[in-house]
Amino acid sequence: MNLGQMFEESCKRYGNNVATIYDGNSLTYEALNRAVNALANELKHMDIRKGDTVAVMLPNCPEFVISYFAVQKIGAVAVTLNVLSTPYELRHLLGNSDAKCLITETPLAKKIDALSTDLPLCRHLITTSGPDSDSPFWKIMQEGPFTFEIPPIDDDDPAVIIYTAGLTGKSLGAVLTHRNLLTQANLLRDVYHCTEKSRSLALIPLFHSFGAVGNMLGAIRIGASIVLMDRFSLEGIFSTIEKEKVTYLAAVPRLFLGMIVHQGTEKYDLGSLEFCITGGSTMPPDFIPLFEDKFKVILREGYGLTEASPVCSVGRREMIHKPGSIGTVVPGTEAAVMDEDDHEVPTGEIGELVIRGDNVMKGYYKDEAATARVMRNGWLHTGDLAKIDEDGYIFLKGMKKRMIITSGFNVYPLEIEQILKLHPAVKTAMVVGKPDLMRGEIVKALIVRQPEIQTDEKEIVRHCRTYLSSYKVPREVAFVESIEQNT
Repeated sequence: MNLGQMFEESCKRYGNNVATIYDGNSLTYEALNRAVNALANELKHMDIRKGDTVAVMLPNCPEFVISYFAVQKIGAVAVTLNVLSTPYELRHLLGNSDAKCLITETPLAKKIDALSTDLPLCRHLITTSGPDSDSPFWKIMQEGPFTFEIPPIDDDDPAVIIYTAGLTGKSLGAVLTHRNLLTQANLLRDVYHCTEKSRSLALIPLFHSFGAVGNMLGAIRIGASIVLMDRFSLEGIFSTIEKEKVTYLAAVPRLFLGMIVHQGTEKYDLGSLEFCITGGSTMPPDFIPLFEDKFKVILREGYGLTEASPVCSVGRREMIHKPGSIGTVVPGTEAAVMDEDDHEVPTGEIGELVIRGDNVMKGYYKDEAATARVMRNGWLHTGDLAKIDEDGYIFLKGMKKRMIITSGFNVYPLEIEQILKLHPAVKTAMVVGKPDLMRGEIVKALIVRQPEIQTDEKEIVRHCRTYLSSYKVPREVAFVESIEQNT
């Protein structure tokens, strides 16, 4: 089975079920399938074929779901891009991925206006301004055709490319196959016992691997409903849970920490919530019982990385919760802890966490050397330090790699340091993570100035915003005499 077949099977089985809810409007599985087929036919008409790449840069909206599965049905590869990407970043992402088409919102399309000469392969642009507009996307939805025959697609064919910041400072495209993602699509059913009656609240961006699996693929596999939100406040989240009878939340720790401290939650009926899952960064263990006590619903922590599609382990509803643990491995996945020589260490000892299984990526797109660095002897090396106890529970103990996790997004300091050094006033720079309760960490830049050129924190931040997505931009800038004295 491939993702296109999985989607079509769910649409036939659960045709009258509500598939998506967005801004008060809903689509049944039958209507969603018609829309997907219409777009699949249009992509085929554009001469996009099996193995071609199509970039999707959309927030959490029905168009994302439609685009994602239209690409899967034709056997192409969806390149899911962060809507916060700057033109500087998009030049690399669209060029490196060989994208032949970009599907995005009309305002976001302006980001690539100046890049057309740099992207000779990206000849097609489909924009949307929402279902009430006459934008190209929705004209396609109206015109059809509304049936589509899926070509032969193998389990190990590429399905999605998700870019993750590499150790070299350049983003690397993790190639995820249909087999990889189908194993993840089964997790809600097999691990958390969800059914077609379940309702997910999609808060994490669907272009993020955790968001796509936790809130879209798993729900569609079982005919459940996806409540899509692309802009939200805590008040909006609570009222949506009550109004739409949401049964589970999969989100980053910052959201759950915000829910704990938010005042006035008692006025909302949250009785539909059955469980919550946190991931993307570490949840402070002491806050999990506070959340469970306040909302009378279990909160379990999971772990994953883009290269593993992403979920590797999660705490179970029916198993004992061990504070500080990221749970046990999901079905079809193995975990081990290894030393510097790639030898497994005894139970309870700390080393690098390694993963293998059907969820592990095919490799990095067009980068065999980078793939070989992280995939050795059949194991994906995560760069995270961990220990595994006698019951198989995994506990993270730090990171081998230089990385900052802020609000669930991975940020590699080297990438930001390279951008900082482009500024004429920066002699040298070092980027570090500063602990932050709500975000896990924030990005802090230490800068040694060129003595003859004046600059200040605001100018440095403006410079970074030109080149970097907002979550990568330093929230603090400190000017120092030397880097060595501050490490």
